[in-house]
Amino acid sequence: MRILGASIALAVGLFAAATAFAEDCGNVSIAEMKWGSAGIAANIDKIILEAGYGCKVEIVPGDTMPTFTAMNETGQPDVASELWINAVRIEFDDAVKQGRLLQGAEILSEGAVEGWWIPKFIADANPDIRSVEDALKRPDLFPGPDGAPGTVYNCPPGWNCQISTANLFRALNADKNGFHLVDASSPQGLDDSIAAAFEKKVGWLGYYWAPTAILGKYDMTRLSFGVKHDKAAWDSCTSVPGCHRPEPNSYPVSRAFTVVSKSFAGRAGPAWDYLKKRAWDNSTINDVLAWQDDHHEKNRAAAVYFLHNYADLWTTWVPADVADKVKSSL
Repeated sequence: MRILGASIALAVGLFAAATAFAEDCGNVSIAEMKWGSAGIAANIDKIILEAGYGCKVEIVPGDTMPTFTAMNETGQPDVASELWINAVRIEFDDAVKQGRLLQGAEILSEGAVEGWWIPKFIADANPDIRSVEDALKRPDLFPGPDGAPGTVYNCPPGWNCQISTANLFRALNADKNGFHLVDASSPQGLDDSIAAAFEKKVGWLGYYWAPTAILGKYDMTRLSFGVKHDKAAWDSCTSVPGCHRPEPNSYPVSRAFTVVSKSFAGRAGPAWDYLKKRAWDNSTINDVLAWQDDHHEKNRAAAVYFLHNYADLWTTWVPADVADKVKSSL
C-alpha cells in the first residue's frame, strides 16, 4: 500500500507540475512584424508554443522601433520573434546588459544580406564573373529594359538603398565601362525586371536583398565587392546623398534575433529553450516566402506550410515529444 500510495502521489505531483508549467507559460504575446519573414516566424512560434508547450499565444502588431521601445520600457509584448537590432544596437545592448530583455536565437542564421546580384544561369555560364568589377567588364551580358547593353538596376526612389547603390555605381566608375543606372519605378517594378530577365533568359545586374520571395522564385548569385564592409565609410559617405568621393564598399549584414522579456524568460521553462535554439537560413525563408506569394496566403498558412515541409529542420529545435504534439496539431 505504501508503494501504491507513493506511486499515486508521484503521479499527482507530476500532473500538478505539468499543469503549473502550462499555467506559468500561460498567456504569451508575440509581435507580428510587418515584413514577411518575421510575420511567418511569429506564427510558427505561436503554433509550436501552443501545441508543443501549452502556452496561450496572442499575436499583436509589431514593428522594429515601437516593439523594441515597448518591450524595453514595459516588458510587453513578451516575444519579438525577429527583431532587427542594427537600428537599435546601443539601446538593445544596454537592455540586455541590464537584464530587461534577453537575447534568444539569431533567427536569421545568415543575417539579412544586401548586394548586387546576377542570375545564377549567367554566373554558371561565365565562371570568370564572381565580383561586381568582373560583371562591369561585360556590359553586353546585362541589357536594360530597352535591350541596350550595360544596365545596373537600382532601388525605387525614397529607399535608402537607392542612395548607396548610386554611390557605389560612381565609386566603381561603372559609367566608364558603358553602364548606366536605372532606378526602379516601384518595388514591383524591380521585381518585374528580374522576372522579365528570367523569362527572356538574359542577364540582369542590380541591387536586391534576402530573405525575400523573389529570391525564392529566381535563382540569383550575389557578387562580391572585393572589400569588407567599412562601417565608418558607409555612414559618412556610401549611404549619404551626394557624397563627393565614394569608395568601393560592401553592404552591411543586418542581424536579427529573437528577443524576449525578462518576465517571459523567467516563467517560460522549456519554451525558452526552444526560442534560444530556433533559427533558419535564407534559402529556406526564401522558399516559404515564394510559396506564400504564389498562393496569396497569409502568415499563418505560410507557417503551416513550413511545418509540413521542413520537419527535418524544425524538429531539431524541440524535444521529440514536443515535435509529436505539434505534428498532431497540424
